[in-house]
Amino acid sequence: MIQKLRFKFVLINMSIVTIMLCVILGLVFYFTSADLERESIRMMESIAAQPFQQGTPMELGEDVRLPFFTLQLGPRGELISAGGGYYDLSDGDFLDHLVQQIFASHKRLGVLPEYNLRYYRMDTPASQYLVFADISSEMATLDGLRSTCLLIGALSFFAFLWVSILLSRWAVKPVDRAWKQQRDFVAAASHELKTPLTVIMANAELMQDPDYGEENRIKFLDNILVMSRQMRRLVEQMLTLAQTDSAQLRENFAPVNLSHLVSQSILTFEPVFYEKGLSLSVQAGDNIQVMGEEGQLRQLLGIFLDNAQKYSRAGGATQVSVDKREKKGRCRITVANQGEPIPPEDLQNIFKRFYRMDKARSRNGSFGLGLAIAQGIAEQHRGTIWAESSGGWNRFFVELPCHITHTTFRKTAGT
Repeated sequence: MIQKLRFKFVLINMSIVTIMLCVILGLVFYFTSADLERESIRMMESIAAQPFQQGTPMELGEDVRLPFFTLQLGPRGELISAGGGYYDLSDGDFLDHLVQQIFASHKRLGVLPEYNLRYYRMDTPASQYLVFADISSEMATLDGLRSTCLLIGALSFFAFLWVSILLSRWAVKPVDRAWKQQRDFVAAASHELKTPLTVIMANAELMQDPDYGEENRIKFLDNILVMSRQMRRLVEQMLTLAQTDSAQLRENFAPVNLSHLVSQSILTFEPVFYEKGLSLSVQAGDNIQVMGEEGQLRQLLGIFLDNAQKYSRAGGATQVSVDKREKKGRCRITVANQGEPIPPEDLQNIFKRFYRMDKARSRNGSFGLGLAIAQGIAEQHRGTIWAESSGGWNRFFVELPCHITHTTFRKTAGT
């Protein structure tokens, strides 16, 4: 699929480039040809205005650019005189042949291709004047321009083809990455669902065995219920992850008081930390606001706090802080807990879907989706998320754009 997508990208790109090259080079050739023709006609009109007053070939007027000669004809078309100096005008048959061709065409201006001559006819009451200009240099210029345009067009085509192939790799890279992520996600989700499904099926089959008593059947039902809840939790997390990838989330954005939200979330988790003998403290600035969806931001903070209470060392401390980065116009949420150091390689992958540093963590209900959901929420809010580990502390950070509130002062009567 990726190769087909790249081929279509190159095909569309090269079709546009080919059309543009043909149009641009065609216009260059057309305007050059028209300009040369216009200069030639202007010269011939200038000569026709004074046909036998141009002097010698070495004393041309300013408007004369091409070799020329003139013929004067009588009322009945007979040749009266010829002049110019660029051609041998002693051949009467040749001149008569030229005159016959011009009268046969009935055009005042035209070209005689076999002689590389352009003619211009001017009629007066007493006679007719014919001006002939040599267009050999004009034709040679156009032939050279045509060859140059073809060469430039061919070189440009292959250059753009090479660039398009390189661009196609860059353009489809996000699609390729998304495609691989989707395949990995489906494979990981299938693996995570396979285990509870196997347990449910095994317990259901055991319940059908008449050799087991009522006590065993109740035990099998409990196992089925536990695995069913685990599957439901996994499906809910996958749905949440899919929602964070949807652009529709931003339609519900509104100003959110981040300071108040963090304080409420801390109150919810205090009993959990207390039962485990862990300490929890918070330091939040006043009235720090962001634009976002309150439920999603609450879930993001809940994921950080849930990880902190799960993976803190015994009797460890967890510190939550919310502050404003004045220079950047952003707000930062930090959740730091004392626990086992996170290896650098895990810090690079910890936000990937279904990634678990310790595979045994799946036993406590962890599917490796929590931090991936947190990352998706942060990206939807145009924020950044990362983790650091040093000095016995594991720190998780989220930076979001601050929402600036404007206070309006109204002047009341008597003040």
